[in-house]
Amino acid sequence: MRPAMQFVDLANSFESDISVGHQDVSADAKSIMQMTMLAATCGTRLKITAVGSDAARAVEALQDMVNNKFMDDPDVAVSEKEG
Repeated sequence: MRPAMQFVDLANSFESDISVGHQDVSADAKSIMQMTMLAATCGTRLKITAVGSDAARAVEALQDMVNNKFMDDPDVAVSEKEG
């Protein structure tokens, strides 16, 4: 499975609204079409933001996925937890 689809599948396992930002573009983390439009490649710095009852768990899980499966650099993902 492609990394974007893995990311979207994991995002969809949470109730919170989750977005991913890259430069000045933001995408719904639960939409494969929007995630593909980010055009984020290996090494891209992402900002993961979630709002809702399980926001902290969602951001942590997605950040771990990016850091451990997709990148070698542990500083790749920057996260914000809201709500």
